[in-house]
Amino acid sequence: MPDTVHVLEPSSPTARAWSEAWSDRRFRAEVVLTAGSFVGILMVMARFLAWVELRPGVVLPDAVLAVIPPRDVTWITFALIYAGILTALAALVPYPRRLLLGLQSYVVLVLLRMAVMSVTPLDPPPGMIVLRDPLVQVLGTGEPLTKDLFFSGHTSTMFLLSLLAPGRLTRGFFLACTVAVAGCVLWQHVHYTVDVLAAPLFAYASYALVSRVHPGPRSARR
Repeated sequence: MPDTVHVLEPSSPTARAWSEAWSDRRFRAEVVLTAGSFVGILMVMARFLAWVELRPGVVLPDAVLAVIPPRDVTWITFALIYAGILTALAALVPYPRRLLLGLQSYVVLVLLRMAVMSVTPLDPPPGMIVLRDPLVQVLGTGEPLTKDLFFSGHTSTMFLLSLLAPGRLTRGFFLACTVAVAGCVLWQHVHYTVDVLAAPLFAYASYALVSRVHPGPRSARR
C-alpha cells in the first residue's frame, strides 16, 4: 500500500481557476466584502431612488428626442439586458478574479450614479413611457421610477460588461447590446440623450478606478 495520498485535481479549467483563486486568503476576504457591499449598495440605492422621485427637477431641451416619437419597447430593452447579464455570468465564471473585478466596478458605478444624481435634479423627458424594471420594482417600493436619469444605469451596465468581457467576440456582443439598449431607452423617452452619451464614460471610470486601486483582478485572467 502506498504511503502517500494523492489529492485529486479539479477536472475542468473553471474548477481549477476557482480552486486556485479560493486558495488565496485575500481573494476569499474580497469575495465576502464585495458580496456584502453589493447587497448593501443595492438596498441603499433603492431608498435613494425613492427620494429622487419625490424631489422637483428641471426638463432639459433635447433635439434628438424632439424628432423621435416615443414608443414602448420595454420588452426589447429587458430582453437585451437580462440576456446580457446571463451571458456575462456564463463568460466570467471561468475567470473568478475578473468576475470579482466586475462586481467591485459595479458597486463603484452605483456609487457614482448616486453622487451624480444627487446634484442633477431632473424631471423626465416629455412623452416618457415608463420603463418598468422588474428587479427595481422588487427591490424598491414597487412604484415606477421616472427621475433616475443622469446617467443611464442600463446603458452604463452594458458598457461595463463589454469592458469585462474576455475575448473579442464576447466584447463585440456587449458593445452591440450597449448600443441597442441606448437606442431603446431613447426611443421610449426614458432618458435624455446626454444621460446615454455620458453612461459609457462613467462605466469606464468605475472600471479604471477599481483596476488602478486594486490591479490584481485585472491583470489575472483567472
